[in-house]
Amino acid sequence: MDDVVLYDKRDGIATITLNRPDRMNAWTGQLSDALQAYLGEADSDDDVVVVVITGAGKAFCAGADLGDGESGFLPVTANDDGRPRLWPYQVRKPVIAAVNGHAVGVGITFAMLCDIRIVAQDAKIQYAMVRRGVVPELASHVILPRVVGFSRAAELMLTGRMMSGTEAAELGLASRVAPADEVLTEATRLASEMVRDASALALAVSKQLLWQGVTASVDEMLGREGRVISSIARMPDAVEGVTAFFERRDAVWSGSVNDSADDLLQR
Repeated sequence: MDDVVLYDKRDGIATITLNRPDRMNAWTGQLSDALQAYLGEADSDDDVVVVVITGAGKAFCAGADLGDGESGFLPVTANDDGRPRLWPYQVRKPVIAAVNGHAVGVGITFAMLCDIRIVAQDAKIQYAMVRRGVVPELASHVILPRVVGFSRAAELMLTGRMMSGTEAAELGLASRVAPADEVLTEATRLASEMVRDASALALAVSKQLLWQGVTASVDEMLGREGRVISSIARMPDAVEGVTAFFERRDAVWSGSVNDSADDLLQR
């Protein structure tokens, strides 16, 4: 993959960096393809427990690169090289968006496909699409109303107004805010806690149940959770988690996302 996206893996965390700082990480087909391929790589690697996505320079992503006009809005077909391409919500690992600066257009709609968002206090965040003659994408019309409520989502998407990172957190769009130069550190710290304290298998299954819950009824989710719990409670990580708790030590997790997560969710 080209270096418009960088990939680093260490200590259970895959860090993916949008790397077009001279263009404020504006979105292109090449960037999208590389980003989704790296997400697919992280998903299939059992050494990766948590994924962190951030931007190089002062922005997270300033939206579609419109240097070639309206074609910057058009979807691009991924290269057919056999590598899986995934969006953040499809990755079977928690995905944290470390929104270190401005997130406009696809910069925010993409971040909303992540599980957790940590945002720079002074970041400019904007669903600017209606002001460009198009509409928000990436399931925004489903996700945003469920995160911030229908009325607030309607205001943000139908006016296209700008908000700060601080306001985004106040609305519930972001999990928390931090100074811009501390956003990635905060995201990595949170990821490290997950790697240390939580079973990768349990994280993967719980994440998928959360996203299924976006459209599931209460009765449906009660049934799914019950089937999962009846199986996962008998697996080695559940035994180790309880044992480590009573022995007052860090657990040593052994569950494999690739070997077990999908099967648990299909029961």
